[in-house]
Amino acid sequence: MAKSKVVVTDFIHPPLTHEEKILGEVADIVALNAFSEEDLVGKIEDADAIMLYHFISLSEKTISRLENCKLIVRCGVGFDNVDRVFARSREIDVANVPDYGTEEVADSAIGMMLTLARGVHYMNSRLQRGEGPWVYEQVKPTHRLRGRVFGMIGAGRIGTATALRAKALGMRVVYYDPYVPDGRDKSLGIERIENLSDLLTISDVVSAHCPRTEETQHILNDETIAQMKQGSILVNTARGGVVDAHAVLRAIESDHLRAAALDVLETEPPDENDPLMKAWRDPSHPAFDRIIINPHAAFYSEEGLDDMRIKGSQNCLRVLTGEKPRNVVN
Repeated sequence: MAKSKVVVTDFIHPPLTHEEKILGEVADIVALNAFSEEDLVGKIEDADAIMLYHFISLSEKTISRLENCKLIVRCGVGFDNVDRVFARSREIDVANVPDYGTEEVADSAIGMMLTLARGVHYMNSRLQRGEGPWVYEQVKPTHRLRGRVFGMIGAGRIGTATALRAKALGMRVVYYDPYVPDGRDKSLGIERIENLSDLLTISDVVSAHCPRTEETQHILNDETIAQMKQGSILVNTARGGVVDAHAVLRAIESDHLRAAALDVLETEPPDENDPLMKAWRDPSHPAFDRIIINPHAAFYSEEGLDDMRIKGSQNCLRVLTGEKPRNVVN
């Protein structure tokens, strides 16, 4: 009996140790290491299952060419880089791996918050190039974290894990998420805020933990960032499109935001001439000391990377052996 074909589109390249161990008896696995959707032409059409990461997107033009595909697994939490609606019209399930990097992203969000709130990044950056006096006064006023308000946009798996960490620091944790069931606030000992504006106006730190959808695209923009407290901090470890990064830059330039940390951007890697990147690399610009940018790395640990590969492969195996897939998002 001929084997099925599983295509790993991007991000992962040989050796395919995990994929072969799980799928090797039922499928041939091909890693394309693509960096654009065009790289897939002529190589993906006969796939029975696809494992997609975050370097590229799968749009209607690619999905329409698929001849045998039963499942597209987005090996990650966010799934805005696959046209899941069109995939459903072709009777193709789209699934994600919602639980692979929960601890890592939560740890990263708290780590970014701590280094900004305590002035660690700011003082290190300035002293490293000989700016300012060798005293704590460079970061006055800095306040105790205990009792400060940690506001989350989104209270799913990662948001919940982040809330528990912020709560352990003695912070008052609040969240805005119209989609989580009633009672989550009670079970976690945190507070639900019914509208975004109210959350923004009371939070000392705002941390994004929501998917990128039409509703959340640029949910943090010039208007909503202006509603945040003067001197507050913004952290985005969710998806790039959730935050208008240029609005963040403007809020740093106007001294409305104290600092910001962006693990994700709308275009990755960003254009070298992007105003945010130019300001961030300019020692004379306030963004140099007050904005942290990471290369979409909050999810990463060796264990987390293994989880996304293993769980994605296991879901492909389910479908190829006649079982129903898990975590279908369409």
